Amino acid sequence: MTTHPTTVDTGAPVVVRVETTVHAPLPTVWDLHTDIAAWAEWNTDVEQVEYAGPLAPGTAFRWLTHGLDITSTVHQVVPGERIVWGGPAHGIDGIHVWTFQETAPGTVTVRTEESWSGAPVEARRTEMEQVLRQSLDAWLAALKARAEALAGAAASPSAFTERH
Repeated sequence: MTTHPTTVDTGAPVVVRVETTVHAPLPTVWDLHTDIAAWAEWNTDVEQVEYAGPLAPGTAFRWLTHGLDITSTVHQVVPGERIVWGGPAHGIDGIHVWTFQETAPGTVTVRTEESWSGAPVEARRTEMEQVLRQSLDAWLAALKARAEALAGAAASPSAFTERH
């Protein structure tokens, strides 16, 4: 029987946690993020994705990012709230947790945390942590930009004033 982790490996040499606020409805943000096959359309760091679904624990998908060919497995899905995936890639074992929380109508806090373990991480911990942080920051920025554009929030002058 396969076990599916539902949290990052807190004992891993690298654990990075970042978050952002997205001014778009929760269903827009969730649907965009969990349409794995379409990641390359809005996330420039993702070069290619092979995914046939379903969005359920045990489903694997293959993707190419930063020149790395990765096969990940979905570990947990709580619709509209949380998705966890992970797997080994080039000696690195990663576990990636995403949570989505509507904090006000049309406003979502997206939190992501990822752990990396394995020989390459142990050998170059500081560098790997920086690489992972940059990657997660870029992913959140791309998700925010696309979700807000889809929601029309980015183009609305009143939305800008409400945020500032």
